[in-house]
Amino acid sequence: MIRLAASLWLVAAPAFATSGAALFEAHCASCHAAARGAPAGAGPNLAGLSGRAVGGDPAFDYSPALQAARAAGEAWDEGRLRRFLDDPEATYPGLWMGGTSLRGTADVAAVVAYLMGGSER
Repeated sequence: MIRLAASLWLVAAPAFATSGAALFEAHCASCHAAARGAPAGAGPNLAGLSGRAVGGDPAFDYSPALQAARAAGEAWDEGRLRRFLDDPEATYPGLWMGGTSLRGTADVAAVVAYLMGGSER
């Protein structure tokens, strides 16, 4: 059963990434870029997010909450990003960012797959 689930994930992962790109464009791109070298907007550039320090875009002025997370050595991984997208303010109280407008765990999972898998953007 576990092998079947893993196989289904491998088949579904590209679909998640595709819908994740569309969801990112619809819900996140008004504030965030996801292409390497693109300037920060109202939010930091999210290209190469996987493994990057929280509050780690040197071109962006982060809230004290994210500066503290960086100082504590926190880094972005799938679990942390999922928790953050589920409820940004609960994850980092005092965050300057509002809610994400993503609807449900499937949307969050798709955006996480897109951002964590796209270090070449």
